[in-house]
Amino acid sequence: MTDTPVSSAAAERGERKSIQVIERMTVLLDILARHPGALPLKTLSAESGLHPSTAHRILAAMAQGGLIERRGSGSYRLGIRLLELGSLVKSRISLRGKASPHMRRLHEQTGESVNLGIRDGDEIVYVERSSSGRAAVRVVHIVGTRAPLHTAASGKLFLAAQSDAEVDEYVQRTGLPAQTPASITRPAQLVCELQTVRERGFARDLDEVETGVRCLAAGIYDDLGQLVAGLSLSMPSERFSMEHLQALRGAARAISYDLGFCDALDGKRGAEGLR
Repeated sequence: MTDTPVSSAAAERGERKSIQVIERMTVLLDILARHPGALPLKTLSAESGLHPSTAHRILAAMAQGGLIERRGSGSYRLGIRLLELGSLVKSRISLRGKASPHMRRLHEQTGESVNLGIRDGDEIVYVERSSSGRAAVRVVHIVGTRAPLHTAASGKLFLAAQSDAEVDEYVQRTGLPAQTPASITRPAQLVCELQTVRERGFARDLDEVETGVRCLAAGIYDDLGQLVAGLSLSMPSERFSMEHLQALRGAARAISYDLGFCDALDGKRGAEGLR
């Protein structure tokens, strides 16, 4: 069944109207961004050129989505949702961009697969990878794959950064599912493993995500001293050794500094995570 000229025209008008609403939302957000304080509807209407009723409808929709906040006085300011989205974009774009050159150098230096993993809920997700040739054999940490935090080396870094109560909540929530026969499945075993990670400042995955593959991971920290990612080396089990640990730590430290991390901001965390 083909569209009639009338239905096609109606669809086109609807599309133009939707685009126009988005453009007006952008104008209002830009105006709010230029002013440090909250603005009344009258000011927003005047600066945007929108009729007050039109501006009010758009502002109400944005407030419902958390993009802006409506004050008791009837004025408006930017909402916390924008901060959340901005932080997410910053972490993803800045992190991958800053990490990529260091990952390539680490791969060239070691000949092994280099992975960048971030936490997403109770899983680690790999968002960047550098590998080729020899390194790709039997190692399947491709971009977009996931693994439970307690099985992956990078995931253990995030759990080790949490309190005992938070780790216990993770255990209760997930039940510590096994990926392989070597995966940690007992709470006491996980507690011991995480204490080792905290003492050493790095984490290992010994055939726990994939049989025949082992990993080393070091933490990456942002300008606030927060753990934002794990940098890991993956290799076939028969080739596993600790010889590349210092190179891995050096790369993680370099990425952290590029993200603005400074030991002076959080000396204790820096000493534990980057030593």
